[in-house]
Amino acid sequence: MKKTILMLMAMLMMMSAKAQVNPTVLGDKYAMLKVKQGQKYLLLPVQESEDIAAIAVLDGKNEMSKRLNVKLAIDRVDYFVPLELKGAKLLDIEFHGDRRQKGAVGEFVCWKKMKYSETFDTTNREHFRPLYHHTPVYGWMNDPNGMFYKDGVWHLYYQWNPYGSQWENMTWGHSTSRDLIHWEAQPTAIEADWLGSIFSGSCVTNGDEVVAMYTSAGHHQTQSIAVSKDGGRTFTKYAGNPVLTTSDVADFRDPRPFWNEDIKAWNLILAAGQEMRIYSSKDLKEWKYESSFGKEYGNHGGVWECPDLFEIKNEKLGMRNWVLICNINPGGPFGGSATQYFVGQFDGHKFTCESKPEITKWLDYGKDHYATVSFYNAPDNRRTVLAWMSNWQYANQVPTKQFRSANSIPRDLGLFQHGEETYVSVVPSKEMLAVRGAKVKQPTEACEIVIDVKKQAEIVLSNAKGEQVTMKYDGLKQTFTMDRTKSGDVSFSEAFPCVTEAPTYGTIKQLRIFIDRCSIEAFDADGKMAMTNLVFPSEPYNSIKVKGGKATIYQIEN
Repeated sequence: MKKTILMLMAMLMMMSAKAQVNPTVLGDKYAMLKVKQGQKYLLLPVQESEDIAAIAVLDGKNEMSKRLNVKLAIDRVDYFVPLELKGAKLLDIEFHGDRRQKGAVGEFVCWKKMKYSETFDTTNREHFRPLYHHTPVYGWMNDPNGMFYKDGVWHLYYQWNPYGSQWENMTWGHSTSRDLIHWEAQPTAIEADWLGSIFSGSCVTNGDEVVAMYTSAGHHQTQSIAVSKDGGRTFTKYAGNPVLTTSDVADFRDPRPFWNEDIKAWNLILAAGQEMRIYSSKDLKEWKYESSFGKEYGNHGGVWECPDLFEIKNEKLGMRNWVLICNINPGGPFGGSATQYFVGQFDGHKFTCESKPEITKWLDYGKDHYATVSFYNAPDNRRTVLAWMSNWQYANQVPTKQFRSANSIPRDLGLFQHGEETYVSVVPSKEMLAVRGAKVKQPTEACEIVIDVKKQAEIVLSNAKGEQVTMKYDGLKQTFTMDRTKSGDVSFSEAFPCVTEAPTYGTIKQLRIFIDRCSIEAFDADGKMAMTNLVFPSEPYNSIKVKGGKATIYQIEN
């Protein structure tokens, strides 16, 4: 009897392991798959080292409802991604790459592992997933998009690939928070259409509506809008899209509209090659070109992207300046992507920089701080920003698979003067104080370290594996450095191990250092220096040595 039961169990296991799909192979690069009806998801097996397969999703009338690119598994499975099957009847699949090296399409492992499911498991399986930084529940994420505050809720959209943990299939993902720390995943906000993928953009609140403006990235990059009447949960695309086009540059993207009370109209700044262009509008649909900025200013080592333009006031100093954020890739101070900015004045038509053209100012001097933009309509006239916490040099290769990339902690911007220049200050948002927990004696995988420093200070974080990060403050040279060359896994990219250095624009009295599982963010408590770097230690740093200062460590409560 026992033997019979074991045989039955084995047979059931064999049946359950049997492939759930039966493709029709049409050649050495093509296959079709009829979709089983009544199923919610088809789980697609991904192998990241492979070339993409272009999948056209056809409905019952054989009309294409969706098109996506997935690295379908050839000989091993790294992870699965869900394809929602609502209305899908047929998948038309074209494999890219040299099939002579990969073998016959019909033998690919994807057909054996592909399966139908009513659910998709997003339980965290990653050692390096941050505990208090925003991440997508699965898939790739880069630029933060469309951030706004309304009715007590912070909305964060982001560049998202729902079909893999590397860049592809750009879509707007969506998360919301009431405290800027704890984020709740929301349904997909805006998906690709026949104008192209959904690249970066912004949201504004216009009465009861939320209007998203974004780049449609197809054969050309054009600007489109979509309207939400339910507070940013769902959007309806404008029938008259695109609302703004150009023919003179290929890189024409990342629109940032905002209401300008001084001119009683909307302004728009967007990136065009290696300059920023400024427009005005009465209705967010018809745009008038006003001016351009940047051809001879700042760093031009790469393409200018993800602009922002806003006013900041410093009541204590009696300062009122406009700040133009300009993200650039490559060209950062330590290679790859970074965020530069310009301080000046803006009259609704033209931005005038107060610095000399050759002066470059960086918002953060780490390797992993990019695509910084601010929340629209933040309360109390705050200028609150988030950054994408990675670098295009290695973002696709960092050692995670279920997801890739996190956002920085929220930061508030201000102004300060040093010498004859005006700079933007960066401090952790006040919400970070609310998650301070009990004091602890040693660092943990999620903590804040406050260090009162003298003129010279050295801070070494380490673990039992000999992995370490060394930070040094030199009050005489007015510099702060962070060395991550021995921080843990640095093997995935030659560009990753590095030492980053920041000017401190005067002396530092106190440092605030935020540690999460895969990141270190260091700030001058007064806001004159910020540095963000990823780290991938095999186990958490649980030891700290400080010379020239005194450390207080707070556990961060998530």
